[in-house]
Amino acid sequence: MIVDLNNVKIYIKPGETSFTKYINGLALIVQNEMKLDAFSGSLFLFCNKNRNRLRILYWDRNGFCLWMKRLEKDKFPWPKNENEIKELSKHQLSMLLDGIDFFHAYKSFRYKSAG
Repeated sequence: MIVDLNNVKIYIKPGETSFTKYINGLALIVQNEMKLDAFSGSLFLFCNKNRNRLRILYWDRNGFCLWMKRLEKDKFPWPKNENEIKELSKHQLSMLLDGIDFFHAYKSFRYKSAG
């Protein structure tokens, strides 16, 4: 099945995830560490220690799907800890898969006065 990104939430697990874990282990991380429902149909993203592999886990009606991307060169931009972003937009997912580091993009400023 092809996922409709307009109708799903996308969550990222900051920090490194051991890729000795497969579907069951990643689903347990979603439930126990991220405190989210692994059966919700949302996409859950994980990255390995070297940041050259990315896995996406999601529930598709009657079973889990596990998608993986491996970069031959470079590294994925990835948040190191829970203080950084946890839920992504579909636009951010696209940027992430393209290697664009939106985690460290310039942030907007709001001033109360000019002086």
